[in-house]
Amino acid sequence: MAMFKCDCGKALSNSIVPNEIQLVIFTDLEWELIQENIQDGGDIFDVQPKYDVWQCSRVYVFSNKGLIMQYRIEKDYRKE
Repeated sequence: MAMFKCDCGKALSNSIVPNEIQLVIFTDLEWELIQENIQDGGDIFDVQPKYDVWQCSRVYVFSNKGLIMQYRIEKDYRKE
């Protein structure tokens, strides 16, 4: 569980599961390896993506070394 402050000022946390902050994203190569090695549908929950991605008014990409990329969302086309 972690906390992070978005540049918009909002405190982000992944302590509640599921949450609206943390995204589970695999690279194409990671996904191919998962599909080759998966035995059971539940096995996918044992696989951790290379990057941890969080969203707010920005998208933050973390590695085991900390924050490595940050993107500002210019347009949000979601209809909520």
